Amino acid sequence: MDSHSQKTGLAVTVLTGAAFLASLDLFIVNVAFDEIGRSFGTASLGRLSWILNAYAVVYAALLLPLGRLTDRYGRKFGFVAGMVVFTLASLACGFAPGVWWLVGFRVVQAVGAAAMTPASLGLLLAALAPEKRAGGARLWAMTGAVAAAFGPAVGGGLVQISWETAFWINVPIGILLIAMAIRVVPDVRHNADAPRPDLVGGLILAVAIAALVLGLVQGNDWGWSSVHVITAWAAAAIGVAVFAWLITHHPAPVIDPALLRVPTFAWANVAQLLFNVAFGVGLLSRVLWMQEEWGYSAVRTGLAVAVGPVFVPITSLLATRYLRIPPAFMIALGSGLFGASALWQALATGEQPAYLTEMLGPWVVSGIGVGLAMPNLVAAATAALPPHQAATGSGVVNMGRQVGMVLGTSVMVALLGAGLPSLTRFQHVWVFMAASALAAAVAALTMEWSRWRTRAAETIALEL
Repeated sequence: MDSHSQKTGLAVTVLTGAAFLASLDLFIVNVAFDEIGRSFGTASLGRLSWILNAYAVVYAALLLPLGRLTDRYGRKFGFVAGMVVFTLASLACGFAPGVWWLVGFRVVQAVGAAAMTPASLGLLLAALAPEKRAGGARLWAMTGAVAAAFGPAVGGGLVQISWETAFWINVPIGILLIAMAIRVVPDVRHNADAPRPDLVGGLILAVAIAALVLGLVQGNDWGWSSVHVITAWAAAAIGVAVFAWLITHHPAPVIDPALLRVPTFAWANVAQLLFNVAFGVGLLSRVLWMQEEWGYSAVRTGLAVAVGPVFVPITSLLATRYLRIPPAFMIALGSGLFGASALWQALATGEQPAYLTEMLGPWVVSGIGVGLAMPNLVAAATAALPPHQAATGSGVVNMGRQVGMVLGTSVMVALLGAGLPSLTRFQHVWVFMAASALAAAVAALTMEWSRWRTRAAETIALEL
């Protein structure tokens, strides 16, 4: 292997490693909820859910403006700076003296992750030859999916030491990635003279998402028709309306409206959001069921969850090699399997622990569904983007992923707090998960239909 190829390979390792780390951190705390709650003297799922949701809300909202900033000022600088912030905030999380301190440090973590994530995909696509970019995008997405699914398994082992180590594990890995990035990742700079992106729009989007989540999470406690919930949802609606106005009127909007007019990109993001609603529900709900209803320890839960992720990379690699079908069909198939696994879970699960007969089968099918759908969602969305908008486009893609998981987690918290018997509440959660996954399948098929229609129109125009 020549030195250029070797350096490119190391750069790909660093950039996919960052995607792995960001996704790992998003889910590694799932199995630490009980330990964190005991440490801080609270058992409220609604309060603890903000440890996940605050990170995901800020991460989602800042992916877009920080993606635009890295497009303008240089992706390598944005990537390294984001890694530094993320690593320092991870260290601070372990020293948090209370829940809301931890939530605050998670917000800082999210700022760093939002800078490094779109830059990492933009740098990866720029480092690869055009014919290898789709494969690179699939690899980048697959590492994130595997990390997200393996997070509880890693967290289960770390929690046996202390919940703080679930955050401190990021520090040595982050330092290594920063050092390697400085040495082997080439810089890419586009649109250096472009105006600064609309950072106010990003802030408004964050407030809107947070208000929607607040209403969902607190609905059972405050009352679904209470002034507080109605106010939260009104703030969310107003925020979304203002954000929509800004992206069509601001000279440098957070989202370029031209991106949303690319049918494959638009529908891929709809499918991304819907699939990740189901994905967020599927992982956390099963962790909570095994810990709270079956009485599993954190490490036992982590090991039980680790089985499904094994099928993610295996499925993705086999599908890429042997399934000669458009990505949209693989997304639809994966989403359908993921939804079927949720219905199987709802029908099979009983109150007495029975992992082999009630949890293993649905969890394996879930892993296969993720392996088919998630890598192809990112590949399908980014394949049609020009290189100079790669980081911005990847920010939109990842925003859909994070918003979907936030909404899924929030709806799950609302359903679990409904006051019904435990099994009934979880069955409602899994039926909701199935509905969202099947809706993602429909969106993927619509994406393919839109692509076919566009090509047909172009063919007719050429013939005329």
